[in-house]
Amino acid sequence: MDEKPRPLIRAVRAILRVAAYAWALPYTALGLALGMLVVLCGGRMEWHLGAAEFGGGPLGRLAARLPPPFSFSAITLGHVILGIDEQVLTAVRSHEQVHVRQYERWGLLFGPAYLLSSLLQFAQGRRPYLDNHFEREAYAKAGEGSRPHV
Repeated sequence: MDEKPRPLIRAVRAILRVAAYAWALPYTALGLALGMLVVLCGGRMEWHLGAAEFGGGPLGRLAARLPPPFSFSAITLGHVILGIDEQVLTAVRSHEQVHVRQYERWGLLFGPAYLLSSLLQFAQGRRPYLDNHFEREAYAKAGEGSRPHV
């Protein structure tokens, strides 16, 4: 049998990939702006699995010292992952990559949906971060090794 549909399948996949990047673009643009600040202040950037990872430098050290609830080890904005240093970025990569895929699915709706999920958890007496639907999905898909010590 002739294999002619393969170029069409590749073309459709490429179009869907471009659409996924475009759908998450507003958050990615914000992440890139913050990432450029990280680099300008002495941090580093590397590409992993279709996402730009920024970390280290004085801004990473500052983020590591933020008081709760503002503290974080890493945060994803579209196709950008900001982490406090390279070791953390390596440790949480699979978890943050799940968030990248969530941005691709939800696009501009991701921020409001994430916030709403946290608010619902809080209103029900649960943990707004760990019981958030998007975090539960990320921890489940990434495995228990990515679970924070909270």
